[in-house]
Amino acid sequence: MVGSLLGTEVQRVEDPDLLRGRSTYIGNLGVEGLLHIGFVRSHLAHAEIARIDTSAAAEAPGIVGAYTAADLDLPVPAPFVEVNPKVVRPPLATDRVRFVGEPVAVIVGESATAVADAIELVDVDYRELPVVADLERALDDDAERQFPDLGSNIAAGYRDAAGDSVLDGADVVVRARIENQRVAVVPLEGNAIAVQPGGPDADHDITVHVSTQMPHGVRSGLAKAFGFDDDRVRVVSPHVGGGFGGKAGAISEHVVAVGLALELGRPVRWVEGRSENMQGMPHGRGQVQYVELGLRRDGSIVGMRCRVIGDCGAYAGFGGSLALGPTRTMAQAVYNIPKISYDGIASLTNTTPVGAFRGAGRPEAAAMVERIMDLAAAELGMDPVALRRKNFLVPESFPYKTLTGATYDSGEYAVPFEEALRLAGYEELRAEQARRIAAWEHELLGIGVSAYVEITGGGAGEYAEVEVHADGARIRVGTSAHGQGHATAFAMIVNDTLGIPMDEIEFVQSDTAEVPRGGGTGGSRSLQIGGSAVREAGTEVLRRAKEIAASKLEADVDDIEVTDGGALGVAGVPSATVAWAELVEAAAQEGERLAANVDFAPGGATFPFGGHVSVVEVDVETGQVTPLRHIAVDDCGRVLNPMLVRGQQHGGAAQGIAQALWEEVTFDADGNPETATLADYAIPSAADLPSFEVSNTETLTPLNPLGAKGIGESATVGSTPAVQNAVVDAVKHLGVRHIDMPTTPERVWQAIREGAAATYWQEPPAAFGKLPVRGDDAPDEEEAVV
Repeated sequence: MVGSLLGTEVQRVEDPDLLRGRSTYIGNLGVEGLLHIGFVRSHLAHAEIARIDTSAAAEAPGIVGAYTAADLDLPVPAPFVEVNPKVVRPPLATDRVRFVGEPVAVIVGESATAVADAIELVDVDYRELPVVADLERALDDDAERQFPDLGSNIAAGYRDAAGDSVLDGADVVVRARIENQRVAVVPLEGNAIAVQPGGPDADHDITVHVSTQMPHGVRSGLAKAFGFDDDRVRVVSPHVGGGFGGKAGAISEHVVAVGLALELGRPVRWVEGRSENMQGMPHGRGQVQYVELGLRRDGSIVGMRCRVIGDCGAYAGFGGSLALGPTRTMAQAVYNIPKISYDGIASLTNTTPVGAFRGAGRPEAAAMVERIMDLAAAELGMDPVALRRKNFLVPESFPYKTLTGATYDSGEYAVPFEEALRLAGYEELRAEQARRIAAWEHELLGIGVSAYVEITGGGAGEYAEVEVHADGARIRVGTSAHGQGHATAFAMIVNDTLGIPMDEIEFVQSDTAEVPRGGGTGGSRSLQIGGSAVREAGTEVLRRAKEIAASKLEADVDDIEVTDGGALGVAGVPSATVAWAELVEAAAQEGERLAANVDFAPGGATFPFGGHVSVVEVDVETGQVTPLRHIAVDDCGRVLNPMLVRGQQHGGAAQGIAQALWEEVTFDADGNPETATLADYAIPSAADLPSFEVSNTETLTPLNPLGAKGIGESATVGSTPAVQNAVVDAVKHLGVRHIDMPTTPERVWQAIREGAAATYWQEPPAAFGKLPVRGDDAPDEEEAVV
C-alpha cells in the first residue's frame, strides 16, 4: 500500500455531529417518565446535623419525595483512590457536614423547576463547629479535628530518613515556600447522570447514562456498591462536555441517583448547575511546597529536600494522594540530582474535596522544581537557561531510574528546550528586556523558561476490537473520548493497517454493553495504550484476512498485501485481488466474523517531555501582567496526527497559563467559598491569551508498538512554571525573588513594593517531624498514573 495517513494532518471525523447539534448529552437525553432530582446542600463548612425537616418540601406541588441519609439505605461508594479507610465520604451527610456544598438531602420531582422550589423548603438545624480552611493551619495541634477518631487532620503522610543530609556538600542552599494554589476544573458540562431501573432491555438490571471519563470504572463502582454483577449494570457515556480529571469514577451524587431509581422504580436525572459544580466537583492542585536545593558554585546540583503538604479538602479521596504519589514520583524532573529527600502530608480541611485536574500531581512537581531552579540561578548569578543546560540528564543514561522510583523510558531533554529557545529568539528577547530597563520604561519584559518531564500511560492495559464487515470496519475500544479525537486517531490506525477508507470505519466507545471492558480516559493513556490495542487487533484481522485471500487467490500467504485500492492482492500481480466484502463473506461461510479483539498491556509508563518559553509584559505601575507569546516544544514520542497533538498543546497551555496568571479557588476563614461562580472565579477567555507557537520533537518510546507517549497534559505541565518564571523575571532587577501563583496585579505590585525585603521561606510545620519514615516497600507509583 502506497502512502500512510499516520504522521499527517487529518481532519477530525467527530466534529460534524458536534457542529451541527447532533450530539447527545445527559441534559437532552429523552427518557419517558423521567423524574428530576436536586440536592439540598450545606451552607456551613463544619457543623453537626441536629435535625432535617423535609416535610414541607415533600408536600410541595410536583414533588414525589424528599429524602435524607436516614431515609435511604445507600452504600458508601469506594473512592477512586483510597488514602485512608477511616476518612470516607457518605453519599448524603449523616451526623455532620464538613464543607460548604456537601449534600444533606435530596428532592425528587416531576420537573426541575418543582425540585428547585422545594429545595428552599427544607429546614436543617445545625450546631456549628470550629472550621479549619487552611491546609497548614489544619496541622496545628489545637486545630479542630475533622474526624475525631483519626486523632489529627493528617489523613496520611511519611518522611524520608535522609532529611537535611541530602544538602551536605553544597556551597549554596536555596530555599523557598511555594504555593501551588487550588483551582477549579470548570468543564463546559458539569456532572450529570440519568438512571433507568431495569434499563431499556432485559439484559440489564439497571442502565446508567453518565457524563464520565471512565464508564467501566463507574460500572464496577456502582455494581460493587449495590451488589450487582458487573454484566447486569449497563453504563453509557454519551457526548461529554469536558472532563479534565474531574469526572473519574463514581461519585456520591451518582450513588444517590441510582439508589432513588431503584427505590422508586422510575428513571431519574440529575444535571449539576454551575454553582454546584464550582462548590461540589473536586478541585485540583492545592499544595504548599517547602523546597531546598543545594548546589556548588559552578551550578552543579548536590541535592534537594522537599516537604510537601497536599490539601485533601474535607475527605481524603484522590486529591489527598497527589502530594504523596505523583508529585513525589516526578520530583527529580529532568535533572541529574544526586540526592533527594521527600516528605509528604495529606491534610484534611473544611473545604471542597480535592481530586484530579489535568496533570494530577505532575504539574505541581514541575512547578516546584522549575521555580527553585530559577531561584538558584538568581542566587548564583547565572542565566536560568545555562543552569538547566548544566544539569540535564543526558540521552546516554536512558532508560533512567530516578531516585523517586520512576524509570524514564527515553529522552533528549536538551533538544526541545533548545528548539523552544531558538523559536523564541531568546538572545533578542534578552536584549529587548535590557533596553526597556535602561530606558526606565514602565512596561517591562519578562522571559520565563521551563524544562519538564511527566508520566503517562502507566497501570492497566486496554481492550480493543476491530471487525471488518460488508460495508467497512468497526472499532470498539475501552478508552472514552471527551473531545480528544479518538475516533479520528483510531480510524487512522485501522486505515493504515487494513487500507479501509476512514469514512467507512465506525467507532464505538463508552457503552459497557458494546465494549466489555476498558480503562477509560486519564493520565494521557488513550493513544499509546488504546491505540496500540487497536493496532494489534487490526494486525490480527489482517493476518486472518491474508489466509482467506491466499486460499481464494491460490497464492502463498506471504505474497498477500494490502493494495493501493484498499483490497487484498498478490504482490506483483495487479489483477489478482479480493475485496474486503468478499473476505467477510468467506469468513462467514466458515462460521466466523472477520474480527479480532486484544487486551494490550504496555511495557510500562512513558515519560513525555519538552521545553517552554513564556514572554510577558509587566506594568510596574499597576502590576498588570500581559502574556505576549508562549512557545511550546513538546515531545510525545511518535506523532500520528499533528493537528490532534496541536489541539492538545493549545488546550493544555491555556489551562496552565490560566493557573499562573488568574485562576484560584479561595475560602474565607469560616470555610465559605469566595469563588463559587464564574463572576468571581477568573477563568480566561481566548481574548486574554496569546496565540500559541507550538511544535514537536519526536523521541520514540520502546514500550508500545506505536512509539507514542501522552500529550493531553504535557503543555499544562510545561506552561505554568514558564509563565510564573517570566513574571518574576520581568521585575527581578527590582529585588523581587518570588511571587506565588496566581501572579495577580495586586501580588505583583506588592512584590515590587517589598523588593528584596520580601521573605519567601519559613520553617515548615512541626507535623513533618512526627511522620513515620517511608519504607522501602512503598508501591511503584508508575502503576497508579491516572
